[in-house]
Amino acid sequence: MGYLYLGIAITGELVGTNLLKASAGFTRLFFTMGSLAAYVLCFYFLSLAIKTINLNIAYALWAGVGIVATTALSVLVWHEQLNPVIIFGIGFIVVGTILLNINVG
Repeated sequence: MGYLYLGIAITGELVGTNLLKASAGFTRLFFTMGSLAAYVLCFYFLSLAIKTINLNIAYALWAGVGIVATTALSVLVWHEQLNPVIIFGIGFIVVGTILLNINVG
């Protein structure tokens, strides 16, 4: 159940971050309220996830998957550009997240 909660937390973080971008610095009320609600949901489910998943693993997955997915959405939805340095850095994040999960004991 913990990984389901973690998946919901990651989804909430992705929604919240993209709505944060759409809020244009909290100047668009609908997107601002949606962003805040998504973050509340995100942290609630993250708190449930860490009841059964080690904090270091849950946080690494939450942050790592969130960064990779947010980057993909920034390209697809917001038409932002990637460069080799960004791709290389994200590769390190993916490798680090995998290493943390391999060492679960």
